Amino acid sequence: MRLPLNILNSIRKPLAPVLLLIVMGSCKSTKSIAVGEADTKMSTKSIINRHYSNQPNFKTLRGRVKIDYSNGKESQGVNVSLRMEKDKVIWMSAPLGVVKAHITPEKVSFYNKLQNEYFDGDFSYLSSLLGTELDFEKVQNMLLGNAVFDLRKEKYTSDISQGNYQLKPKNADMLFKTLFQLEPKSFKIAMQQISQPETYKELNAKYTYQDIAGNILPEEIQILAAENGNKTKIDLSFRNLELNKPLNFPYKIPDGYDKISLK
Repeated sequence: MRLPLNILNSIRKPLAPVLLLIVMGSCKSTKSIAVGEADTKMSTKSIINRHYSNQPNFKTLRGRVKIDYSNGKESQGVNVSLRMEKDKVIWMSAPLGVVKAHITPEKVSFYNKLQNEYFDGDFSYLSSLLGTELDFEKVQNMLLGNAVFDLRKEKYTSDISQGNYQLKPKNADMLFKTLFQLEPKSFKIAMQQISQPETYKELNAKYTYQDIAGNILPEEIQILAAENGNKTKIDLSFRNLELNKPLNFPYKIPDGYDKISLK
C-alpha cells in the first residue's frame, strides 16, 4: 500500500506529497461555526486585529484526519493520526505506522517502511515547492486556519467578496501573489491563495470551522493545486480532536533505511 498523496502533479520524488499535506493541512466535534455577516464599515486594520485576537489557546492537540485525494486519473481515501504540541512539534502517522512524519522548528523528518527510506533535513525543499520561504510557524498557521503570512507586516486593502472580508496586498508582486478571505463571524481564514503566474502554479485552500471548547479550529479543508494545467484536489476532514491531553510523539528512523535526497 503506497499512499498517493501528491499535491503538485509534476512531483515524483518519494514521500514529498506526505509533507505537502502536512503543510496544508490542519475532532471531538461540538458544533460547526455559523457564517456571520460582514461589516462594510470595518477597517482593514480592525479586520486583521480581529484575526489575531481569535487565536486558539491550547498546549496539545490530537485527532484523526480523513484525506480524500484525486488528480483526475486516480483517487484514494486514507485516515491518518495527527498530534501536535503547539509551537514545538507536529506529528503524523499513516495506518500501521507505514509512513511517519515529525516536524519541529529545527527540521522536517519522515520515513516510509514500505520503501525502507527516510528524509531528515530543513524546510528548504518545501519552500522551493511553494515558491516562498517556509518555517515551522507557517506550517502551524496553515494547520490551525491562520494566515500563512503575518498580515501585520504588510499593507493590505480590504473589500467584501462572497460574504467574506477579502485582503489583497497594496503593493502587488507580479511574480508571487497572495489573497486572503476571512470569515466575518470568527475572523478565521475562509480561503488563502498562493500563486506564481509565470510558472502557472496556484495553491488554494478553503476552510470551514468548528468550536472545540471555545477554540475555533478547522473542520474541513479543501485544497486545490494546479500546475501547467494539471489539477490535484485533496479534502481533509478533522475528526475526534481533543485538546490538552498528555501526548507523546514516538519517532525513530529505523536502522538500515536509505536517505532520500530531495532536490
